[in-house]
Amino acid sequence: MSESDPKRLLGAFIRVHRERLPPKSGGRRRTPGWRREELAEAALVSLTWITWLEQGRDVAASPAALARLADALRLTPAERASLFDLAGKRDPQATLEIQAEMPPELLVLPTQFHGPAYLLDASWTARAWNAAAAELFVGWLDADSAERNLLRFVFLQPAAKTLLADWPERARRLAAEFRADFSRRPKDAALQALIDPLLAQSAEFTDFWQEQAVLHREGGERCFHHPQRGTLRFLQTTLLVAAQPDCKLVCLQPVAPIGKTG
Repeated sequence: MSESDPKRLLGAFIRVHRERLPPKSGGRRRTPGWRREELAEAALVSLTWITWLEQGRDVAASPAALARLADALRLTPAERASLFDLAGKRDPQATLEIQAEMPPELLVLPTQFHGPAYLLDASWTARAWNAAAAELFVGWLDADSAERNLLRFVFLQPAAKTLLADWPERARRLAAEFRADFSRRPKDAALQALIDPLLAQSAEFTDFWQEQAVLHREGGERCFHHPQRGTLRFLQTTLLVAAQPDCKLVCLQPVAPIGKTG
């Protein structure tokens, strides 16, 4: 196996973190950290399982067993994520760690952009936006709107069908992009609480949702029919926040009309 083989990398990861644990018993040891027997006991797994994992052998590792191993190794959140990534498994605790509160430095990000920019949380509700976004998204981010969730705006507010050019295609793509997020957290109660009313109140969302289409959130040209400013075009870019990867910073760069520059 090469050094880039995930099984070998996983084994080396476990061994190093096992050896970093403070010894359970006093006195000096010939080997650092915990013995494999001690780790196996703490993680409620067999010694053979631990040994084979560290050797990079093909061993079945359930998410539950990996979670106990992560706890026994006292891994930080970043280290825990690496353990599950190397094992090719989904952390059952991941859906519990979504932060409801955003730090102030994150909430001010949209104000750093000249064009329209807004910040979506894990449930696709706008948590912050700049003045340009409030001016563009009439019925969603303007001062007169009480609806801040992007999906509820697009599928339940009549203003969205006027504002968004080519609404059917935009709405279909939005549902497919949201399904990509939902598939990563299918047991998330907040997401389910968003989906159920949409299925009950929007025939279009129901049709698009039942298509089972999945898309990554991609950029590209976006066209709007603004009630005061007429047709507007932008290039959209979506950025993920490293500290909170379920959040999205969406930025829109104005596109000059044909025949106009500068």
